This record gives sequence, structure tokens and C-alpha cells, in this order.
Amino acid sequence: MTVPPTVEELGWLAVDEPGAAGIARRVAVDCAHRLGFSEQRAGEVAIVAAELASNLHRHADGGALSVRCLRRGTTGGVELVAVDAGPGMRDLPFSSVDGHSTAGTLGIGLGAVRRLSDRAAGYSLPGRGTVLIAQLWPGDRRRAEPSRVAGLSRPITGEKVCGDRYAARRSNAGALLVLVADGLGHGTLAAAAAAAVTDGFLASEVEAPGAILEQLHRTVSHTRGAAVSVARIAGGSVVFAGLGNVAGTIAFPDGDRRGMVSMPGIVGHQARTVREFSYELPPEGIVVLHSDGVSDRWSLRDYPGLVRQEPLLVAATLLRDAGVRRDDACVAVALGGEPA
Repeated sequence: MTVPPTVEELGWLAVDEPGAAGIARRVAVDCAHRLGFSEQRAGEVAIVAAELASNLHRHADGGALSVRCLRRGTTGGVELVAVDAGPGMRDLPFSSVDGHSTAGTLGIGLGAVRRLSDRAAGYSLPGRGTVLIAQLWPGDRRRAEPSRVAGLSRPITGEKVCGDRYAARRSNAGALLVLVADGLGHGTLAAAAAAAVTDGFLASEVEAPGAILEQLHRTVSHTRGAAVSVARIAGGSVVFAGLGNVAGTIAFPDGDRRGMVSMPGIVGHQARTVREFSYELPPEGIVVLHSDGVSDRWSLRDYPGLVRQEPLLVAATLLRDAGVRRDDACVAVALGGEPA
């Protein structure tokens, strides 16, 4: 079973002028150097970042690029997530061939992105926009295998840091554990609270969601606190526990959804009741956790084929379309159907 990588968000870059490509390139290359990439591989990271940013500027509306450091064991990788609300692509695979572009859409240069990346994928709808992801590692391509869980966060407009975070890990028994934390407020103190929660979660060996929340409640009391939800996914079931307004949903391709119950409270400060709830998770369902910076008025019915894509594409699409700009926002997505 693939262990989810840990993620360090380096921030979102608005791609609204030609110089954005240069900024994206520098941020991505700095990440590559910090992770020990060779000069040649760091140069390939620079090309991929510049191509994604340039295409966003030339062809898209509301384009933004997220740069992320991934770690699996002692090895780190660079991940780029390009999101836009532009014209979209009718045929994304053909638009990823060098030199091919449909008028008014992204396309030119995406062949280079695919060729240089260990893994590249995308989802696009005409009139709705496009999400593209690229992952580059310094060596073993097996580290670029898609994970069954992924998350993405974005700070409130005007802030450099985000108070919402996601994390995932495997239990000793092999179950997938997913957490989303919404630090109270915004800015550095909210980010510190969310970081304390995710750090405590990743360091813990506790497997039951309710017990995880109780442990975190004791260990993050030095922070301003956070709303937190945890899901344990194994086989065809989900065990869920939450304190505060971090939503948990089981969603299906036909648009049906089942909300999971979170109790009132603040991890680190107010935890009158911690309860676990169990839910059935059919193979076609996915688990979505998100902070209250994301509206719950989304439906997979509006995104044909999205449920069959990898989790990061689902998370990025929902964050783009349901994210509320007046708040920090985070979405985590886990696939169902995995054997226990």
C-alpha cells in the first residue's frame, strides 16, 4: 500500500502578468535545490514551472500556480498545480502534444511538461477551466505513483500563509487516515495552530479518529486551537470524527452525497463531546473533507468523469469552484474501494 507523501505548501502565485513565469520558475527551482536535485533536474523543474505559468498567462482566466514540496522517506519531490477558470480544453490529451493547441485554450508547451515530469495529469471542462498537475522527483520514478489521497489549501486573499491544512498517513494496520485542520482566524497564528495539529497527527500512532482528536486536544492547547476532522478509511467503510466546522462528505458520481457528523468544539480549547460515526463506502464513492472556506454547494454531477481522476485533481477542481475567497480554504480527497 502506497504511503501518502507529506506536503509542504510553498504558496500560490497569481499568474496575471508576463513576469509571473519567472517568479514561478525561481520558487520551483529553490524547492528543487533544497531537496537535493541535480542541476540538470532542477533545470527541468524550471522548464516545467515556466511552461505551466506561461500557458496560464497566455490562454487562461484567473490562473494560479501552487508550488509544493513532497517527501517520501528521505527523498523529496516538486509538485506543481496549475488552476484556471479559462475556456477549458475539449481534448486534454491531444492538447498535451508539443506544438498542438486549440485556439483560445492552453496547449503549447504542455508536451514538454509531460515529457520532463515523472507524472503529469489534468482535468478540463469547456467553459469551466482546467487543472494541471506535474510531479518531478530526482530519481526513482516509482515515487511518482498517484496516491489514493491528496489535499490542497489556499490562504485568504491578502495573506501569505494559510491557516487550513491537510495531512494523511497509514495506520499500523494499513488503514488510510486523513485529517483537515482549520486554525482559528487567519494569518500566522492560525497557521501555527493548524501546523501543530498536522504535526501531532503525523507523529501519532493512534488509529481511531475519536482518540486522535482527544490526543490532539491535549497536545495543541498552547495554540489558539482549530476545527479538525479525521476519517479512517479501510475497505468499504469510513469511521469519522470531527470537532468544529470541518465538513466530511461521502460523494458519488451521480451527485448523491452523504454528510458525516461533526460535533461542536475547538481542538485545544473546547471538546465537550468527541464521537465517532461509521459509514459505508461503496467502491464508486470518494471521501471529501474540507474547511468552511469551501462552500458545500458542490456536486460531482457537474464534473463528468472527475470521480475517476486522481484525488489531487478532484481537490483542486473543488477548491477552485467552491472555495470562498474571504476565508482560508482546504480540500482533501480520498478514493474508496481499497481493500482493508
